[in-house]
Amino acid sequence: MAKENVNDKEALRKENLEETVSKTDQFYNEHKKTIWTVVCVLLVIALAVFAYVKLIYQPKCAEAAQQAFPAEQSFANGEFELALNGDGNVLGLADVIKEYGSKAGAAVYMEAGECALQLGEFEEALNYLKKYSGKEPILAARAIAGQGDAYAGLEKYEEAVAAYTKAAGKADNVFAAGYLLKAGILYEELGNKAKALECYKVIKDKYPQSVEGYDIDKYITRAEAE
Repeated sequence: MAKENVNDKEALRKENLEETVSKTDQFYNEHKKTIWTVVCVLLVIALAVFAYVKLIYQPKCAEAAQQAFPAEQSFANGEFELALNGDGNVLGLADVIKEYGSKAGAAVYMEAGECALQLGEFEEALNYLKKYSGKEPILAARAIAGQGDAYAGLEKYEEAVAAYTKAAGKADNVFAAGYLLKAGILYEELGNKAKALECYKVIKDKYPQSVEGYDIDKYITRAEAE
């Protein structure tokens, strides 16, 4: 009896398999023209994408990096006007971004933004720094803090405080202390002593070994007294 049940199950399995194969064949025969059309279209798209990346996008990125190199060297040397705007012989970062956009890499937006900050061009700095798309947390925090500097330069202190606190939360390291100190000082300017004190105490508790941490007691004392 048990053997018969096994044989029945095996026969049923084979019947189901044959039925599935039959239905698959039937579906293919009814739709093979459509199937092969879709396959061909996908293949053409894949080849087009591959050709674009290899023949256009990657060479353009290499060209952008080459064009940006002199400006990046000027930036590293602290020549912010030359780095941002060039000199007529080589492109500045602003020219590179206009010509190549993101193909020049994320760093050019950070560098252009910092150049604009140094030159007091705060709206332009915001424009560049908001387009920075780097994923490394410390650099991402630096770009956000740069936005805070630009807002502060525009006397938009509430936006600046929001940027500084966001930057401090983006990367938990000693740089966060500097961002929190800037936020605290602006909170005092805005008359919010409680928030300022909160920033200062975070520096004291979490970053006592930072440069800001060594002098933080005077800020705490000032905020508490006021």
